[in-house]
This record gives sequence, C-alpha cells and structure tokens, in this order.
Amino acid sequence: MTGAGVTIVVGFVSGVLSGAFGIGGGMVTTPAIRLLLGYPALVAVGTPLPVILPGALTGAWAHLRRGAADLRAGVILGLAGCVTSVMGAYLSKFAGGTVVMLATATVIAWAAVDMLLQQRRRARDPVPAPGAEEADPDVALALSSAPGARRSWQRLAAVGLAAGLYSGFLGLGGGFVVVPGLMRYCGFTVKEAIGTSLVTVAILAVPGTLVHSLLGHVDWRLALLLAIGVVPGAWLGAHAATRASDRAVALSFAALLAVTGIWLAISEIVGLR
Repeated sequence: MTGAGVTIVVGFVSGVLSGAFGIGGGMVTTPAIRLLLGYPALVAVGTPLPVILPGALTGAWAHLRRGAADLRAGVILGLAGCVTSVMGAYLSKFAGGTVVMLATATVIAWAAVDMLLQQRRRARDPVPAPGAEEADPDVALALSSAPGARRSWQRLAAVGLAAGLYSGFLGLGGGFVVVPGLMRYCGFTVKEAIGTSLVTVAILAVPGTLVHSLLGHVDWRLALLLAIGVVPGAWLGAHAATRASDRAVALSFAALLAVTGIWLAISEIVGLR
C-alpha cells in the first residue's frame, strides 16, 4: 500500500473511534504519522488538529440527527475549554515529558474505572418510569436531581474548563474527560455524552489548529489525505454507536480508556516511545 493509502486508512480508523466514542482521534493519528509515516514529531502533533474538525462535525451531525447530542451543552463546554487549553499547554512545558505522560495514563485509567462503576450503579438503580413522580413524592424528589436537572451551564462550564486544561496539558483530545464528566456530573447517558463531546472537540481543535499552522507544524497535504478517511469513518462510527446498546457503548469506551492508559504508562516506564 502506498503512503497515501496508509494515510487514508489511518484517517478512517481515527474517524471510526472519533464518531463512536466522542474523542478527537489524535491517539491514533499522532503516533501513526510519527511512526508509520516518518514525519517529524511537531508535524505529528500539529497535523491531526485540522483533521479533527471535519471528523468531529461529521460524527456530531450523525448523533444530532438521532437526538443523541446536546448542541447547547457542547458549545458551552467548547468555549470554556478554549480558555484553559492555552493555560494547560503553557503549564506542560514546566512539568516535563515523563510527568505529562504518566499524568495522562493516570487520568485515563481513572476515567475507565469510574465509567465501569457508573454503569454498575445505573444497572443496580434503574431510572424510575415516566409518570412515577405523580404517584410518589419521593420519586419526584429523586428525579429533581436526575439527568435533565443537572445540565446547568455552571456544571457544563466546569467540565469544559477541566477538559480544556487536560487537552492542553496532556496533548490528547478533550473527549477523554468530557464523556466521563458529562455522565458523572451532568447526568448524560453515554450516547448523549459522546455526541455532545464531538461538538466540544470540534471547537477545541480550532485554537490549536491556528497556533500550529502559524508555527508551520501542519502538513496540509497530509491533513487532506487523513480527512478523506476521517469523514466516512466518523459517520460509520457514529451510526454504530447510536445503534448499539448504552451498556455496550459504555463498556467499549471504558475498554478503550483502559488500554490507552496502560499503553501510555508502559511505554513511558519501559521507554518504548
């Protein structure tokens, strides 16, 4: 397969993961550009950023059409995240590469465990049936703190600020924080969290793209080839996620988080990078 063919395939795989799990896809494209295609490290970091935008928008549109995304929440998250992403990028240069990589692995592994615990808790305590609050005041009280009642802009902004700091400091898409954060603190279902995360990820990619483009870290021909694969991949991933059960999507996302966290930790400790 030619270099262009490999690039398109890498973009497709990245798009599938983006659409299915609400992440930016940089965890696939950055190492592939560096290791498989042999580009310089800074190009491997900068080039995926403009590719995130069409992939995330494609996936977000697919989720929105099925009612599995909150556009307002995604915009709030994205705008808040833009504020702290710059701060995170600035702080990362003081921490050192090893600290950043181990911090990344720790956060991702914690998110995997937390998502599994949330699924276990939701399976044990199912949501009351519609109309139950009319018959039981205690149920009405419980519903007042359930999913829809917790989607205040303050909570959304807090998750966005954390996601932006994480994205800038650790160099991965904010989706790794947005999806678990929306589920735990804002009462989103896993599919709603994934669809909304794609809106956020698209917004967070804009400032990074501008900065790295001005610095000359974006290879636009390479980005175009990646985008050719990313767009159909994101559409396919989003459709697969919306048709699967919530439990299957949540467990798959938790598995992705766990594998990523373990791989990052081992690669740093053993020196495989």
